[in-house]
Amino acid sequence: MRFTYYALAAAALTLAQPALASSSMGIEHVNSEHSFEQVTDQLSSTLAEKGLTLVASIDHAQNAANNELSLPATTTFIFGNPNVGTPMMQCQGSVALDLPQKMVVRETGEGVRIEWNAPQYLAERHQLETCDLPLDDVANVLRDVAESAAQ
Repeated sequence: MRFTYYALAAAALTLAQPALASSSMGIEHVNSEHSFEQVTDQLSSTLAEKGLTLVASIDHAQNAANNELSLPATTTFIFGNPNVGTPMMQCQGSVALDLPQKMVVRETGEGVRIEWNAPQYLAERHQLETCDLPLDDVANVLRDVAESAAQ
């Protein structure tokens, strides 16, 4: 009887979770066989080539080291295009929490990984479904940027 109760309780908790995204929670990624430095340099170049404005980059590993902590090489690139982001924010102001777009380059046990938020995930998270936004185009640009940086 206990097993059944716990199984039912676990099932109820699972069903009660919000269905925002797949198991990746809206995080897309590509891996690279190149060094961290090569990937970050290439990402900076690719953003400029694609006409995306690099707003800032954050060296998390250096920030950790400045506080006598350790972290594998990890840098967040914050970038965007106001012609794309502004209509999203006009549709739903809360999307400004996630814009400008970000890509994280980090060293993992399997090599260097580039990660970013899927635009469709952001649309679901911020309820942008009623707006006519080019989310597939944005997704394609982000994937192109990441794949170019990874090569």
